[in-house]
Amino acid sequence: MSKLVPIAVTEDNRPTDIKQIQFRLASPEKILSWSHGEVKKPETINYRTLKPERDGLFCAKIFGPVRDYECLCGKYKKMRYKGVVCEKCGVEVTSSKVRRNRMGHIDLVTPVAHIWYVSSLPSRIGTLLGVKMKDLERVLYYEAYIVKSGGEAHYDGAQTSPVLKYDVLNEEQYRTLVQRYGDTGFVAEMGGQAARDLLDELDLVDLFSALKEDVQKTNSEAKRKTIIKRLKVIESFLNSGNNPAWMMLTALPVLPPELRPLVSLDGGKFAVSDVNDLYRRVINRNQRLKRLIELEAPEIIVRNEKRMLQEAVDALFDNGRRANAVKGANKRPLKSLSEIIKGKQGRFRQNLLGKRVDFSGRSVIVVGPSLRMDQCGLPKLMALELFKPHLIAKLEDKGYATTVKAAKKMIDEKTNEVWECLAEIVDGYPIMLNRAPTLHKLSIQAFHPKLIDGKAIQLHPLVCAAFNADFDGDQMAVHVPLGAEAIAECKVLMLSSMNILLPASGKAIATPSQDMVLGLYYLSLGKNEVKGSNKLFSNVDEIMIAIEHNALDLHAKVRTRVDGRMIHTTAGRMILKSILPDFVPVELWNVMMKKKNISILVDYVNKHGGISITAEFLDNLKDLGFKYATKSGVSISITDIIIPKEKEALI
Repeated sequence: MSKLVPIAVTEDNRPTDIKQIQFRLASPEKILSWSHGEVKKPETINYRTLKPERDGLFCAKIFGPVRDYECLCGKYKKMRYKGVVCEKCGVEVTSSKVRRNRMGHIDLVTPVAHIWYVSSLPSRIGTLLGVKMKDLERVLYYEAYIVKSGGEAHYDGAQTSPVLKYDVLNEEQYRTLVQRYGDTGFVAEMGGQAARDLLDELDLVDLFSALKEDVQKTNSEAKRKTIIKRLKVIESFLNSGNNPAWMMLTALPVLPPELRPLVSLDGGKFAVSDVNDLYRRVINRNQRLKRLIELEAPEIIVRNEKRMLQEAVDALFDNGRRANAVKGANKRPLKSLSEIIKGKQGRFRQNLLGKRVDFSGRSVIVVGPSLRMDQCGLPKLMALELFKPHLIAKLEDKGYATTVKAAKKMIDEKTNEVWECLAEIVDGYPIMLNRAPTLHKLSIQAFHPKLIDGKAIQLHPLVCAAFNADFDGDQMAVHVPLGAEAIAECKVLMLSSMNILLPASGKAIATPSQDMVLGLYYLSLGKNEVKGSNKLFSNVDEIMIAIEHNALDLHAKVRTRVDGRMIHTTAGRMILKSILPDFVPVELWNVMMKKKNISILVDYVNKHGGISITAEFLDNLKDLGFKYATKSGVSISITDIIIPKEKEALI
């Protein structure tokens, strides 16, 4: 594994084009180097003057001025005093933007465990010390003792069961052992300080070598798994150069105030970020603990306050992870730092990996059987909003409006000129349709929009398979490409008529299904002894005339001449042949049209005719399928149901 190299970032050399983010443990020295001062008070702002409280969570001395190039007391104003630190209020005269990146810190009276390294499986602190997670939690929350040195202590009088380092003891065991072996080097403590001391003592290189030897010696599979788990964590620490003791915090970083804002509302009220409440709890408990230690309060009270400080820091990092979540005034759990960054609505997935897109819309999809392969039905009202800037420019170009305001008024009134200009813009302008989840490239395709009434997007039936869409309430997003390159890409590469093949297999994905297959199957059926059987026809026009004059059954077996030889086929299959390109051989169309045969036919046309011929053929195939599915009459109508004569009497 390659070594991780820490990156030194200051306010002056902060990169603007970040390519990757690296997460590391921060040492206490690193946390203090980030900080511009210690936050000592839980107050935020003075609600009378609305100025930040000194040494509080919004302190201007620590985090920077509230107004650009103006100190808090107003002694120094304007750019000429840039960099000057006011001797009265202690605020540096600089841009207020520094309040977005200047951090503070809280000096913790006792070391506190970072909950990610305690409660996340596998527990990193527990794994390093060889202690179970539940036992580690008991130690950190002042419910049990951990042995720092066993000395000559034994659990039994026979001296057969020695007390080992990292053993976890309850109160009763501890008291007994202290009375017996207190003078023989037995030491056991509880809380964050004990855990930090033990982590600090670890010699990772020696421990790594010793555990490697143990793996070779042990025969137990369970023990081997436990040792390998420890080895992995130790190896990670050795490669990164981090100190395990850094998992125990002695200084707590405080976020810049602009990232946890306090906003004034109407009526003199304030909306406060949840993180501020969580920081306030930590500061209150830390200050109270400091006071209790100075007053030399009883051990049990100090211990309880230390446990409460650990719980407050836990709630700040990951509220609700271990105990009941800390709730705000409205009985809602407060949003912790972990919650801000994790999950679908977190900083990474919501803001960094995904963005809200302008010139986009969303609506339910319905089938558009009359559309061409590269068309989709776009509701007029949706198009009006999507193409609004284009429309304003068009109305001004044509002289219908002289100002942007006048053009907007015309759009709001939906005048005839607006619809005329919209039709001109939309003609030849591609749009993109996307159906979530976007799993492969065919989940986003381009179409030529066709303006329609109503509020639903119309989709061509043959592109449903590529989108994995159906019409039971599915929604799709519409996006308008803006740049010339984006429009060209849509027209050349992304049009649905260009995306007939499945990238995974190279087979056609835009093949008829359901009703279309039913119609084509019905069309290709053959029957004996029906009207017009065994007659000779030279082309499909003769067949159509005969069917219209009721002289020929659609399923009648007939004879015709193809490529200079006589073949036996049916009237329906001749109709199917009329939409086929000339190069398709007889054996592909002169069969019962089941779904597999239709797919083979489409693949052949695509292979020998190319994309444009295939797209046109698929449209014709779709129309033919729907037409004869309708004529087949296989769907049940209300008139097909026989109503019993006794119905009225029974009702």
